[in-house]
Amino acid sequence: MTTITYQDFEKVEIRVGKIIEVENFPEARKPAYKLTINFGAEIGIKKSSVQITDLYKKEELLHRLVVCVINFPPKQIGPFLSECLTIGAADEHGKVVLLGFDKNNIPLGSKIF
Repeated sequence: MTTITYQDFEKVEIRVGKIIEVENFPEARKPAYKLTINFGAEIGIKKSSVQITDLYKKEELLHRLVVCVINFPPKQIGPFLSECLTIGAADEHGKVVLLGFDKNNIPLGSKIF
């Protein structure tokens, strides 16, 4: 593990967004979805590619709050430009489980710190 300073952590913009659209991503090498995520008026809409098709159905993801890093440079994934990194943790089988909240009243764009 590499140690970072608190100042390094402060540079990472981790924000709350709401999934407003979920599409299949058949061109991806591994099964994935293309997400459209709303981060509120200040940040706006961003897109993200996620490899979570084995644990989540598209209908389950729609309107779900997610945690994303929004200040990484965009990443080209095949024909898709991913603009943010949706954060999750691997379960005991290595499948990605999205980070979540125990309350749903968190304003879009809220900073995680």
